[in-house]
Amino acid sequence: MSPAGPLPSPEPANPLWQQEAREQFPIVTAHPELAYLDSAATSQKPRAVLEAVQTYLTTSNANAGRGAYPWANRTTELVESTRERVKEFLHDPEPGRSGVHFTSGTTEGLRTVARDWLVPYLTDGDEILVPYADHRANLDPWLEARRLLAERGVDVRVQALPYQAGSGDYDHLALGRAVGPRTRFVAATHVHHVYGGDMNVHRIREAVGPDVVICLDAAQSVGHLPVHLDDPSLLDVDFVVFSGHKAMALPGSGVVWARNARGPVFRPEGWQGTPNTAGIVSLRAALDWLDMIGPERVEHWTTMLTTRLTDRLGRLGPYEIVGCQASLSADSALPAEQRRRGIVTFRHRDIPSGDLGFILFSHGFMVRADNLCQAGSDGRDASVRVSLHVYNTVEEIDRLLAVLASLA
Repeated sequence: MSPAGPLPSPEPANPLWQQEAREQFPIVTAHPELAYLDSAATSQKPRAVLEAVQTYLTTSNANAGRGAYPWANRTTELVESTRERVKEFLHDPEPGRSGVHFTSGTTEGLRTVARDWLVPYLTDGDEILVPYADHRANLDPWLEARRLLAERGVDVRVQALPYQAGSGDYDHLALGRAVGPRTRFVAATHVHHVYGGDMNVHRIREAVGPDVVICLDAAQSVGHLPVHLDDPSLLDVDFVVFSGHKAMALPGSGVVWARNARGPVFRPEGWQGTPNTAGIVSLRAALDWLDMIGPERVEHWTTMLTTRLTDRLGRLGPYEIVGCQASLSADSALPAEQRRRGIVTFRHRDIPSGDLGFILFSHGFMVRADNLCQAGSDGRDASVRVSLHVYNTVEEIDRLLAVLASLA
């Protein structure tokens, strides 16, 4: 059985710019028989990133901030200039006030905010709102902060961010009703790692008011779509935390960006040891590459592929696509910015998700198939996630649809 009817083609298949971008990923071009569809877990690396790391390691590798010789000075300069490059990439409106702290990734970054900023900031009787159905990395650190405060005799109330039934989006009206005079902090997600939707962070600011601190998990947005902190109508947040490895940099690299406008200045506690200099070099190269390609163009391409997939998959009876059902059709009335951001998660009515993942790999598709690290889920909630990036093609989506249709 194959999908009935023509596939939607919002733009020509694989335009020249996309073909040229794809050619810059050695691991992708070396395996044309495979389709890598797991970019929400980690992205592949363009040649420019690989060459930047190799050049650094073979010409000026040294420790940062711990030497007076040229290699050490050059490494220190690379680290410090990358902080400014991160601010530039995020369109930081006040780079003189904000701060950039390098971490091993989003999980460590969120834990650093929780332990080193939130715990000293909160007092007895304060309240925080956190997401109980997002990635565990954006829940566990805040629960850990509550435990640490309780050990000091400080009682902090933790409330769950409300969600809309069926869509996976936050319920912003209910959120406004949940905010009280002692609400100090909200943890939120920019793009959901399961549902693929933009979580409308600007509505969180509208709901909680101008004084509440918002910490944003941007692991699925930075490197996948434009992130403009200079537009307060979109992202008036206080922390942005993301992983370099999901934005085409090396594993073990990540960022905490702090606006430093509400509450105390963010300063991680303790002695700061040797930074991941190669990872930081890779991050700078990745941001340069993404700016060269254009985050807007990346977003447009992956959104088009996502819609192509959901439009046909949604018509195959055995499959349940999780998340907002209004975003599935190619002719959906939803505005473009409400489309799924390169992530489609689904289940088969009769085939367990783990088995379906193995079947898809036997046909050359690499997907994620488990509970996707979603807070509150277990093995019974396993699903298959297809996540896309600029190196994926229309042909890959159409081949995937043909295989899925054969299993219907």
